[in-house]
Amino acid sequence: MIDTIKLDGKLVSASIKEKLKQEIYNLKKSNITPKLAAIIIGDDPASKIYVNTKHKTFKKFGCESQVNKFKDNIKQNELIDFIDKLNNDSSIHGILVQLPLPSHLNSDEILNSINPIKDVDGFHPMNLGLLLKGNPSFIPCTPYGCLEILKYYNIDVKSKSIVIIGRSNIVGKPLMNLLSGSHDIGNATVTLCHSYTKNLKDYTMKADIIIAAVGKVNLVTRDMIKENSIILDVGINRIPDQKSDKGYRIVGDVDCDGLQGKAKAITPVPGGVGPMTITMLLSNTIKAAKII
Repeated sequence: MIDTIKLDGKLVSASIKEKLKQEIYNLKKSNITPKLAAIIIGDDPASKIYVNTKHKTFKKFGCESQVNKFKDNIKQNELIDFIDKLNNDSSIHGILVQLPLPSHLNSDEILNSINPIKDVDGFHPMNLGLLLKGNPSFIPCTPYGCLEILKYYNIDVKSKSIVIIGRSNIVGKPLMNLLSGSHDIGNATVTLCHSYTKNLKDYTMKADIIIAAVGKVNLVTRDMIKENSIILDVGINRIPDQKSDKGYRIVGDVDCDGLQGKAKAITPVPGGVGPMTITMLLSNTIKAAKII
């Protein structure tokens, strides 16, 4: 039996934050305080939790955070006009629009209205284009977090076979380009699987590294991986749990317990990739503060 290693995102996050403290201190000596402006539309409970966690993290590290709340009936042009004001506010270094948005709003048009040098989520076409060319400016936070976990644990991806499950613009596609590109954490052979992939197991059984980012409980099970493979679980799912005070618990896309003793290493959920996402948002905002 293999002693499966836990890839602890909290540990990696704490290590990065220690380095960011010095960068924040240096900026403040130049009278610059990194500031994030977050936009939240409607009353989605999960979105509120995410934005509040980001807000608290920024405040904890001596950065500024401005949360802008709007009702879910806001018009497209009103939201874009507000973003334009943030674009022209020199005190604001990063702009974040919390997704998902109400169905009447065009997410692409709204994200495209953010100034690329304030696009700390890395979703603007200009930043995605730079990433595709192999010269990324702002890397989307969750893929960025995955790279930092691999880096921290000295996991070499060069010439490895990597299967990414999920083709979203937020996680799957950026990771595919980053890991296959000519980077320090790159030069892998990457296969991108999705809902139309037939016989998913045929791909995962050959993978040295599997990254699951779909949002489906127990998508990856013990019989789908080879021994000594490395698993990054990006999925976040709520399942009923009567033993929990909340009535539910959070799990990923991977059967974490079932993979113990066969996988070489795995990120837990919670406590794996999740903590890294907010840390990399802080990192991107600090980077933007240096540019603006």
